[in-house]
Amino acid sequence: MADDFVLTEEQLHQALEDLPGWEVRNGWLRRKYTTPGFAHTMMLINTIGYLAEAAWHHPDFSVGYAHVTVKLQTHRVRAVTPNDIALARKIHETVIWKPADDSPLDGFPKNWVS
Repeated sequence: MADDFVLTEEQLHQALEDLPGWEVRNGWLRRKYTTPGFAHTMMLINTIGYLAEAAWHHPDFSVGYAHVTVKLQTHRVRAVTPNDIALARKIHETVIWKPADDSPLDGFPKNWVS
């Protein structure tokens, strides 16, 4: 609970510089991810759920056939705190990961998550 302080507009602006595609809207840190289809959407939800549970910090979701919107807010203070930024960074890092060009892993042949 030590990181429950609400971030200022300036702190949020700085944090968003390292979180492409994320925005703050209506008191929530949020990002929409587009997937190739339903199966990938479900894998994405499960992956984010695993990360959130490990962090003991839980997002809200809006889910459709080929998209997921992740919304983060520290519910105790009803605002964005360092906890939300930290989880958003971990989510983003994990979700956009692809094998490097010199990797023995091929990677998904279609457009993965964007």
